[in-house]
Amino acid sequence: MAQDKVLIFDTTLRDGEQSPGAAMSISEKLEIAHQLARLGVDVIEAGFPVSSPAQFEATRLCAEQVSGPVICGLARARAEDIEAAGKALQAAKKRRIHTFIATSPIHMQHKLRKKPDEVVKMAVEAVRLAKRITDDVEFSPEDACRSEIPFLIEVLTAVIEAGATTLNIPDTVGYVLPYEYGQIIKQLKEGVPNIDGVVISTHCHNDLGMAVANSLAGVRNGARQVECTINGLGERAGNAAMEEVVMAIHTRPDFFGQVTTNIRTTEIHRTSQLVSQVTGFVIQPNKAIVGANAFAHESGIHVDGILKQRQTYEIMTPETIGLSGSRMVLGRHSGRAGFADRCRQLGYHLQPDELNAAYQRFLEIADKKKEVFDEDIAAIINDEIRVVEHVYELEYLHVACGTGTLPTASVKIRREGQVHLAAAFGDGPVDAAYEAIRQATGLAPGIEHYSIRAITGGKEAMGEATVRIRNGERVYVGRGVSTDIIEASAKAYVDAINRMVSLESAGRTAEEKAGL
Repeated sequence: MAQDKVLIFDTTLRDGEQSPGAAMSISEKLEIAHQLARLGVDVIEAGFPVSSPAQFEATRLCAEQVSGPVICGLARARAEDIEAAGKALQAAKKRRIHTFIATSPIHMQHKLRKKPDEVVKMAVEAVRLAKRITDDVEFSPEDACRSEIPFLIEVLTAVIEAGATTLNIPDTVGYVLPYEYGQIIKQLKEGVPNIDGVVISTHCHNDLGMAVANSLAGVRNGARQVECTINGLGERAGNAAMEEVVMAIHTRPDFFGQVTTNIRTTEIHRTSQLVSQVTGFVIQPNKAIVGANAFAHESGIHVDGILKQRQTYEIMTPETIGLSGSRMVLGRHSGRAGFADRCRQLGYHLQPDELNAAYQRFLEIADKKKEVFDEDIAAIINDEIRVVEHVYELEYLHVACGTGTLPTASVKIRREGQVHLAAAFGDGPVDAAYEAIRQATGLAPGIEHYSIRAITGGKEAMGEATVRIRNGERVYVGRGVSTDIIEASAKAYVDAINRMVSLESAGRTAEEKAGL
């Protein structure tokens, strides 16, 4: 059976930007548009050109510079709107004009102050004018879901005859429920002549939390375009979240059959993060697909299941959306299996008695904290379970940096009575210190994570630096404390190297004893 494509119409740059506080600059819009093209969306609604010079310019630049998707401009059913959209889209290789007019009784009476026959006439004239500019014309009956079905059929029949190629059915105020929305699409498919020759589109808002469910109900009933936004951004409670719609279709082929999209799902996480950073809208941790907790597990039962077979508690893999793997969160609900696995990931291979002692100490800490971090586990093992020999001692550190000065560092490292001196420069004082330490020790493990925090108050506050390094498949965590954050950072790096050398030496010794 041939695949049945659902087109993804992304309106992050238009409807998404209408979310209060989400305004984007022209350059930011262009950056997001390029990423949407990499994501594989079929249509980018770049803006509402007539509404402002910035909207016009953003649409024009997207049309000029973004290749791949169709570039679309929004226009009311007015000549000046449609002409402005046409001018903004002039350079696009693939362009679409999306024109709309309200069709619900409440909108026609109170907003438009137009009679139904006047609305039909305006819709037809708008589509005909847009058709003279481009063959690709989309029409939306605004507030369609509160419109009377016979009138909706009349309007849609007329705009198809006028040349519309896509019919969008907006739930403008997020009013209907999934069954109702599916029935509206079904009634239109059955009642509008020649509708099989055009694409039926969904455009659902999230006022009742139904935007994604309504969109999918539309797909089930014959819609083959979904209008949506990244992270569900949009007016009021937002629009249908693109990532949720796409992954629902991707994950449930048993329900949707041969329906697929052109989205490169591995670009979803990157796109979500970009939109969040540009708009300043933080993604809630429990947001489906792209939230920080979407692939995080803490419960001991869940973690144990995941370690044995991922599909026990994950219906999709994090790699599918562009993440490197699941996140096992350690807290008061974590079990011994999850704790032991995290210890192994950090490079600690504990004996049964060491694991028991470390796990008991972990439970004590977990009762006091919401989440226990890798640094806490390292501290438990290194400070309380194992005493690691300090092969390298940092005896001297000097760093020079400032405005207009290349950051440089010199160190004196002692190992087994021998002194090793080194000097280096870097992108900053910490980077310079780390490079000097690498030269002095002859070791260069990769840095996976670095952080600094104050652990006491006042202007003489102690700073604690934490650094996570990787050597091959193993990860090691080091900590350093000082009133000087550069010194604390250097101590943390040397501490991590000491743990790496000590634990790898212990591992080699064990292998030698075993005759390996």
